[in-house]
Amino acid sequence: MNPSIPSQMKAAAIDRFGGPEVLDTRTVPVPQVGPGEVLIKVETAGIGQWDPSERAGEMEGYKPGKTSFPHVLGTDGCGTVAAVGDGVKNLKVGDKVYAFGFLNDKGGFYAEYTAVKANDTAPIPKGLSAEQAGVLAADGITALQGVEDTLKVGKGTTLLVYGASGGVGHLAVQLAKRLGARVLAVASGSDGVELLKKLGADKVVDGRADDVVKAAREFAPDGLDAALVLAGGDKTNQALSCVKSGGHIAFPNGVEPAPKGNDGVKVSSYNGEANSKVLARLNGLIESGPFHVEVSQVFRLDEARNAHEAVGKHHLGKLALRIH
Repeated sequence: MNPSIPSQMKAAAIDRFGGPEVLDTRTVPVPQVGPGEVLIKVETAGIGQWDPSERAGEMEGYKPGKTSFPHVLGTDGCGTVAAVGDGVKNLKVGDKVYAFGFLNDKGGFYAEYTAVKANDTAPIPKGLSAEQAGVLAADGITALQGVEDTLKVGKGTTLLVYGASGGVGHLAVQLAKRLGARVLAVASGSDGVELLKKLGADKVVDGRADDVVKAAREFAPDGLDAALVLAGGDKTNQALSCVKSGGHIAFPNGVEPAPKGNDGVKVSSYNGEANSKVLARLNGLIESGPFHVEVSQVFRLDEARNAHEAVGKHHLGKLALRIH
C-alpha cells in the first residue's frame, strides 16, 4: 500500500440494519485494493433511492454473501485514483474518475476511500463538477441502458419518460434527445416541469396536476413508440395506455407497482449494470454537447442520516454527500 494512504478512514457506516439512526460516522479500515480494482480517494458520493433499503437490510437477497459489519453504504461516487491493483491498465494514480459499486462487499462510497472494479470506473466526463460526477454512475447507466439498450430509441422515436424529474429520468430525457428521440416528459411538480423544459424535452407535463393521457394523445396521435417508467401507479398505467401496439415499455427493477401496457405492447424490466463499454458510451453522449446533472442538495459526511431522510421526499435530480 502506498505510504501516503492511511490505514484508517472516516466513513458513514452501519453496524446493524435499521432506520436512519443506525447510520453513523465512524473510523473504519481503508479497504485493500485487489487485482483488477482501483482504490479511489472519494470526493463526493451519490445518495441512491435504494440506499435506505440497503440500510434496512432489504437488499440482502441480491448479495452473494451476507453483509459484514460495520458496513459502508454508497453505490456511486467520484474522486481520484489513489492506488491500482494488479492487471489494471486503463487507469493510473492521480486520474479523476467516477465509478459504480452496487452492493460492493468491500464497502461503498460514503467513505474517504473505496475499492471498486476498474471496469466499473471511468474518467469524469468533461464539463461536469465533482458533485455532478459523484451522482452520475448508477442513474446514468440505468438511464442509458433503458433508452438505448432496452428501448432502442433512435431518430424520430416518440418516447414517454414517466418520472422525468428524478435522478434517472432527467438524465434519460437528455440521452434520448441525443439519440434522436422526441420526448414527452412527465415531471413531478412545477419545479420539475421547469427543469425539464430547460433540459430540452419536447413537451413537459406535471404528473400531479396535468392530464397526462390528453398530453400523450396530442404529442403522438398515432400512439407512443416507447416509454421509460421510473414511477409506477394507476396514473402511470393510464398514460401507458397511449403506447401503441408493437410499442415497448421499460422500467428498472425496483419500480413498484410494475407498469402495465395494452395487449401487443412489450413490457421489459432491467437492471442498470456497469461495465467499461456502457461507461464509455455514457461519456461519449455526455461530452457531445452541454449536459446537465441536477444535484439539488449536498450533505456533509456527518449528515448522512439527514440525506437518507431527504431522499424519500420530493426533490429534483439527485442528492450528494461531500466527503473531501
